[in-house]
Amino acid sequence: MNLTTKQKQHLKGLAHSLKPVVLLGGNGLTEGVLAEIDSALTHHELIKVKVASADRELKNAIVDAIVRETQSAKVQLIGHVLVIFRQSAEMKIALPKAK
Repeated sequence: MNLTTKQKQHLKGLAHSLKPVVLLGGNGLTEGVLAEIDSALTHHELIKVKVASADRELKNAIVDAIVRETQSAKVQLIGHVLVIFRQSAEMKIALPKAK
């Protein structure tokens, strides 16, 4: 899923007040964590995930894996907090039209 700049800005505004729903711990990215992220995306569409990793390259690899495995769109990554979006069948969040 590709988002336009306008759509990303809209989602960033909506995500500003959200708290991280999933926190990655010392075990890293496991099947259980991916299932939890997938479930949260289905329920909320827009979520924050806290990726606690001191190594920047490892953190980027984890972020890429999350986006790929959940078939979501990366909205932004600030520090250790990743914001991702995946539209559900109910379409709870209305996105601005892509031109």
